[in-house]
Amino acid sequence: MAVYGGWHSAAAGADTDGGAPAPHVPPSLLVFSGGTAFNGVVEELKKVTTRVAHVLPVSDDGGSTAEIVRVLGGPAVGDIRSRCLRLSDESTAEALSVRKLLGHRLPIDPSEAKLEWYQIVEGDHTLWEGVSRPYRETIRAFLVYFHSEILRRSAEMFCFTNGSIGNFFFAGARIFFQSLDAAIFLFSRVSQIPAESLVLPVISTNDRLTLGCELWDGTIIRGQNEISHPSNGRREIVNKDCNSCSTLPSRIKRVFYMSSEGSNLLHEVFPEVNHTVLEQLSKVDCIVYAMGSLFTSVCPSLVLRGIGETIASRSIPKILLLNGSHDRETAGLSASGFVTAITDSLNRTYGDPHKSLKNHTNDYVNAILVPEGGQVPLDIENLAAQGIFHVIIACLDNNI
Repeated sequence: MAVYGGWHSAAAGADTDGGAPAPHVPPSLLVFSGGTAFNGVVEELKKVTTRVAHVLPVSDDGGSTAEIVRVLGGPAVGDIRSRCLRLSDESTAEALSVRKLLGHRLPIDPSEAKLEWYQIVEGDHTLWEGVSRPYRETIRAFLVYFHSEILRRSAEMFCFTNGSIGNFFFAGARIFFQSLDAAIFLFSRVSQIPAESLVLPVISTNDRLTLGCELWDGTIIRGQNEISHPSNGRREIVNKDCNSCSTLPSRIKRVFYMSSEGSNLLHEVFPEVNHTVLEQLSKVDCIVYAMGSLFTSVCPSLVLRGIGETIASRSIPKILLLNGSHDRETAGLSASGFVTAITDSLNRTYGDPHKSLKNHTNDYVNAILVPEGGQVPLDIENLAAQGIFHVIIACLDNNI
């Protein structure tokens, strides 16, 4: 590991917000991420601390999530389900069976997918082996409820292709309780997530949310999927590599939320941030911006009012985990470019000028963890000009 600048000065401010963690007490973190890239870190992070608040967007509109939203409406649950599964218990045979069931995806072929779904929902599938009766009845009840809801929408033919059983369970629970938070609580208990590990939607809602982005050339793109990996209407396995899809006509200027039927800046909406996220931000020991799709996984959580204000008020480590490679959203960006995108999102620089902030870059990011051999240019001088002097190069085989 190589270090540019000292880390201790970045962390020294931790005791200004009510005291540093007591000796031998694991640190508490809040992580802004999407549902995929950071999952690989979660397994290692659990060995260090389980006192982590995972903040995720609910604007995904791809994969089986898109089909659920199309037919049943509501927020996207795929990223939340994915993180809950990664945090779930693996200490017993039954816990592993529950994880396997809720992590299962149906076949790509539509007829095979529908056949397997009926086997699962009727309780005849081998995936139920190892799941005790109380868990079996609880999980199956919400799968049945989900199925009854899609049958009620007779005008919409639901496609089970590559469907996630966990997403179906989650959607059934959300609709039954009419509460996203209650569905997360149920899923967390069924999958036995540690009580001190929180999975928080950045917006707690029962409504559908649509992400939009404005490019520097003025182009407006509607929908997370269209921004990051357009599929031209095809249902396929997502590949976000920048070489796997067409390049954007211009770099991304900002992301914002828009009405479900909107298509331009006149349809911008301003959803309210989940207050539990602000509560956690005000008391954790460290804030982390995870690797992943910068503009569609991380920035959707940062543009909400209250997030930038709260982060800037904290004197604690605020760490960016830099991507190891580019994708369609970040092609051509250097490390300082990633930091600028985060700063502009938190300051809401390009939105309503009456609602923007003027905070400095190092009010939001004061350290960067860089994967050794990464493809994103590390422009140390530009980072220093932004007030960031703590750059840590991490070997990929280190458990960090």
